[in-house]
Amino acid sequence: MRIISGIYKGKRLQAPKKLPVRPTTDMAKEGLFNILNNQYTFSQTSLLDLFSGTGNISYEFASRGSNKITAVDSHYACVSYIKNTAQELNFEIETIKSDVYNYLEKVKQKSDIIFADPPYDFTATQFKKIAELVFQNNLLNEDGVLIIEHSKHTKIEDSNHFSHSRRYGGSVFSFFEK
Repeated sequence: MRIISGIYKGKRLQAPKKLPVRPTTDMAKEGLFNILNNQYTFSQTSLLDLFSGTGNISYEFASRGSNKITAVDSHYACVSYIKNTAQELNFEIETIKSDVYNYLEKVKQKSDIIFADPPYDFTATQFKKIAELVFQNNLLNEDGVLIIEHSKHTKIEDSNHFSHSRRYGGSVFSFFEK
């Protein structure tokens, strides 16, 4: 995995092979950040990274200047890897070990961007539940966006608050807005 832009542009990070993850590809991540770069000033943007895995998305935001980042994952080794890497790179990333659905039920803090990258084998209902909880609990700031990464085979366009999607290879980013 590689940080595409910012203070650590080009830096490669090697996550342990034992982590149960599927990091967002560089091509898909570059496409996503080309979209976000035109809408947000990263130094003023807060991120909630759900199913954060290796922390790939969190590092990209941090490298671009975001310092209000929360990474949530249920796997201890993933959370530990993100915490250690963030310290190594001097990134301000708060790590939380929690089931994402339970976290979304309890959290009160709003974010500008909520990014969710659940396992691709989740059902459409499990993907839609993320959006439902985010909007039900009013977790986005004004003009905020929820982005869910999923397989091109998963259809969630009929969800409430769905805005649009972008496809990169086998991955799709679905955008949800108030």
